[in-house]
Amino acid sequence: MTGELRVIPIRGIPELEEGDDLAELLVDAAPELEDDDVLVVAQKAVSKVEGRIIDLAGIEASEQARELAADTDPRRLEVILRESREVIRARPPLVIAETRHGFVCASAGVDTSNAKGPDTLVLLPLDPDASAAYLRDRIRVLTGADVGVVVSDSFGRAWRTGTTDVALGVAGLTAVVDLDGLRDSTGYELHATQIAVADEIAGAAQLVMGKLDGIPAAIVRGLRVRGDGRGSDLLMPRERDLFR
Repeated sequence: MTGELRVIPIRGIPELEEGDDLAELLVDAAPELEDDDVLVVAQKAVSKVEGRIIDLAGIEASEQARELAADTDPRRLEVILRESREVIRARPPLVIAETRHGFVCASAGVDTSNAKGPDTLVLLPLDPDASAAYLRDRIRVLTGADVGVVVSDSFGRAWRTGTTDVALGVAGLTAVVDLDGLRDSTGYELHATQIAVADEIAGAAQLVMGKLDGIPAAIVRGLRVRGDGRGSDLLMPRERDLFR
């Protein structure tokens, strides 16, 4: 790092539709991108242009969905179950599930906020790492800039109150820095110390993107974190997961 970071919100993005050129819209709205910038893009923006929107009108709820729904719409729970590899915990209508990607999160990442209407849901991208890589390649074509890209979403944490944004997809930067074997300022050798750099970047960007401001992306400038990391690098291996 340079010792100083800037986090720049990208405003003026119109309501997104399936098939929109998200990279071009971001480039048009953003200040000039520079090499080593990290572009953080909200998952919902990516999901919308990739057509990951579902209309509840075509959903028939299963018996399991009805049991989990409590007094809420069972069709929503049916979508959550379809997006899940495994239900980890349930306190109806709250469901913590492992998605097909391996993320463990509330409602398998299925969300109603900033959707297309009261009976639509936004699903996670099918492959967030591929989405990040596509945006990075497209931005290089449009601008010539070699940027990193993070596709971010808000996650809760088992041991902390509140949500923070984390990296679902990563391209062009290091996702995790492993400090194992290095020594701190007192000479102590670090063991099992890993820094979730991509998550930290996503959290910093969320401070200017907000949840209610309609800002789907931000530039984090001042980092030197080029690498070939992936969002999947941040998944906790099952054998090390003390919460399951």
